[in-house]
Order: sequence, then C-alpha cells, then structure tokens
Amino acid sequence: MAHPFTSPAELRTRLGEVGYLADDALAMATHLALGLNRPLLLEGENGVGKTEIAKALAELLGRDLIRLQCYEGIDTSQALYDWHYGRQLLAVRGSEDARAADVFTRDYLLSRPLLEALEAGDRAVLLIDELDRADDEFEAFLLELLSDFAVTIPEVGRIVAPSPPLVVLTSNRTRDLHNALRRRCLYHWVSHPDAEREFEILRVRAPEVPEALARQVAGAVHRIRGLGLGNSPGVGESIDWAGALHMVGVATLSREIAAATLSALIKDVDDQQLVTEKIDLVVPSSS
Repeated sequence: MAHPFTSPAELRTRLGEVGYLADDALAMATHLALGLNRPLLLEGENGVGKTEIAKALAELLGRDLIRLQCYEGIDTSQALYDWHYGRQLLAVRGSEDARAADVFTRDYLLSRPLLEALEAGDRAVLLIDELDRADDEFEAFLLELLSDFAVTIPEVGRIVAPSPPLVVLTSNRTRDLHNALRRRCLYHWVSHPDAEREFEILRVRAPEVPEALARQVAGAVHRIRGLGLGNSPGVGESIDWAGALHMVGVATLSREIAAATLSALIKDVDDQQLVTEKIDLVVPSSS
C-alpha cells in the first residue's frame, strides 16, 4: 500500500482531523516509519498518548487495529498462534488411521495477534503495547518478525507477510529494551505536552468544556507534573478532570474546587496529599 502522505506536516494535520494532536517530532518519526516500512518504538511515561497514536493511525489509514497487550510471562501461544485442539481431536477420531492423520497443519492453527497482523499485511496496524512488561525471551522472539515481517512455526514453516503491516511498539521503560530490538525500529520519546498543546488537546477531546476553564486546567496540570509526583497525571486524566469540573458547573478553577475534585486527576493517595499541600502553587491566585 502506497504511503498516502506527502510530508510530516500533512500527516500531522490529518492526525488532528481524527483527534490526535501530534507534535512535529512525532509526526516526522511516524512519517518515516510509514515511508520506510519500519516499526516505530515509542517510549514515555504512562498517559502521554503512545497507545492512542496507533489507534489514530488505524482510523486515519482505514486499517484494522490489531493489539497485543504484553504482560509478564506472555508467550507464543498468546501472541502468535495456538493449536485448535478440539478440531484436531475430531480429525483424529474421524480418520481411518489415527496415526497417519496430520493435524499439525495450517488448517488447525488458531491465529493470535502477531500472526493475524502478518497475514493482514498492510491492511493492519499492529500495536505491541507495553513491551517492557514482557520478558527478555519474548523480546528476542520478536526479532525475526520485526526484521523480516515473518515468523517460523516449526510444524508449518515460515510465514511471511504479503506486505509489511505498520508496527507500533510502546514501552513505559519499566525496564530497558535490548539494543538488538531498538536497531530494528525507528524511535521517538513521547513527552507530556506543554500547557499550550494540552489546552489544544482539551479543546479537541473535551469540546464541551469552556475555553477559559480548559486553559486553566491545562496550566494547573502542567504545574502539577512539575511537583515530582510518583505518578504524574496523563492526558487522559487531564481530560477526565476537565470533564468533571464542567459536570459540576465550574466556570473558574479555584483552589477549593481543585482540591475537591483531585480524584478525577490524581490516582495515588500520596500524590493527592502532595498536590493538596501545594495547591496554592497549582492554582495561583490569578487563576
């Protein structure tokens, strides 16, 4: 499938049309990944929008989003394929010579996300989410897929994608990924947005919130992230907070209402206490 965008600026504009406001650097990295058929590795803190760009790209490109959520202990039976044991058993029972029945063929494979994406090729966006949660062995297993867009199944042989899917990998950097995997990808660190871009995001994602309140929320969240919390709020929490303030009829953000509604923004008791103690820094008297 041909690369549909002539420049990073066009891609950034088109992403905005589906509700994702990318900065110039992320638009460039994504543009290159599409043009070079290379996987895109996105690292950053929780809540900065790494997963959302894969969803936005799938919508923008008209492709299926195939998501593999990684976790500790994930293996090929959850990620690549498994055998349809019920069909295999029926085939063996129905065969005149059970010993000769070949039930380890492609007909008996159950496709999991990685195999689904390879078979779909450029009709899919493959999101490998939170790869840092998986172990080293699973990361090593991905190398063939990311190098050649192919995998080898011992009983079946090598399966090659008819055309490369767009692959987006995300990591919250709870552990370092290996250099062998990094070398196969284009890379971008996704930061929290500054106050102005967060305001723009709020205007797109929470259009019901008045402009003045959205700007106050964006500024307050920006200052909160500078307090050194254990878990800084992400963009999703910022949107939730703005929506909550609007729901209770707030027109102007005050220290009292900010402290009272922190449950929509801060999801850790120690962080809530710290923000409450420093609420005069979060919501200056001019807000």
